[in-house]
Amino acid sequence: MNKKTLSIAAAILAIASSTAAFAAELPTYETNGFPVSPLQVRVLGAAHVEQQTAAPTTLASVHQVNVLSPRKVKTATVGVAR
Repeated sequence: MNKKTLSIAAAILAIASSTAAFAAELPTYETNGFPVSPLQVRVLGAAHVEQQTAAPTTLASVHQVNVLSPRKVKTATVGVAR
């Protein structure tokens, strides 16, 4: 039963990630700072319509940024014994 549940969960995650990636590729438009759909552009006209800038599709958490950033090199100071 547990293996079946994990398989279903894995399938759902695979489908969800593929649809999210597909949706991120579709062009989005805005007029006067408000988002509009392509259908609204066709109905209302294309005056002052611009394509929205692409937002990053993946966001990193604070922990991921800390792990992926270069490490700070710590240098040890050695004292001279007298």
